[in-house]
Amino acid sequence: MTAADFLPQRRTLTALREAAATCRGCSLYRNATQTVFGEGRTSAEVVMVGEQPGDQEDRRGKPFVGPAGHVLDEALEDAGIDRADVYITNVVKHFKFQPRGKRRIHKRPSAAETAACRPWLDAELQAIKPKALLALGATAAQDLFGRSFRVTKQRGRPLDFDFAPLVMASVHPSSILRAPDEETRREEYELFVADLRALADGLRALREAS
Repeated sequence: MTAADFLPQRRTLTALREAAATCRGCSLYRNATQTVFGEGRTSAEVVMVGEQPGDQEDRRGKPFVGPAGHVLDEALEDAGIDRADVYITNVVKHFKFQPRGKRRIHKRPSAAETAACRPWLDAELQAIKPKALLALGATAAQDLFGRSFRVTKQRGRPLDFDFAPLVMASVHPSSILRAPDEETRREEYELFVADLRALADGLRALREAS
């Protein structure tokens, strides 16, 4: 069983979100608080795809509302991208974690779990038909572009995939928070903003060409 068994006949974002709330396409739903579906408008020009919801997202039911989400919001503003033009989602819709005392520590989803959840992402992209797609981090990028894809080598430049007219990859904003010191964190943040500016430039070129 996968998410494909739970897809609704109508593939609007509203119908997809409602159907995803009861998804049992893999075992991750058993420990997660709730499904965390994507958020944004059907008319969004950009879709950004991360790995999975974190602790705060799992509790609040919205993607990218924890510390990594705050980094993303700040970087979008610095790059000149309107947050209202962005639809945010993840390749996996339930939080996978391991308990450590009172804390819940993120655990990377398996290839089988990302594959089981993939129909939701495909349906989101079909409903939105974005002008640009940005994969955030290795898990999302490898799920979309193949297991051999390396974000560190191919970040910040257009990629030849048909998910959208403009496709790019960058690091996940959570990786910036894991930097060992403030100087490295600042450098990584500036590189992330540079990737987002490259996305904004590409999006601007698409608008001008249309």
